[in-house]
Amino acid sequence: MSGTRSPSKTAPATRPSWRLMALLWPFATAAVAINLFLLGLIGIAIGLPAIAPITALWLSLPLGLPFTWVSARWVASLIAEAERT
Repeated sequence: MSGTRSPSKTAPATRPSWRLMALLWPFATAAVAINLFLLGLIGIAIGLPAIAPITALWLSLPLGLPFTWVSARWVASLIAEAERT
């Protein structure tokens, strides 16, 4: 097929910028906090103690960093793919 390009499986990994990570960090951290709180509610069903909302917020601050990096890397790859087309 002329004019079509297949995606390269060995394309270089795109590194997310610090600006993108700073923009996504509050959203990723909030998502982690919500998921931790809901995990605590599910834990009640199997006999674990509940996680307080404030505890979930405090735990999400450091846990939000790896999730921010993953989401920023995903967004950077989408941007790179859009720029190639």
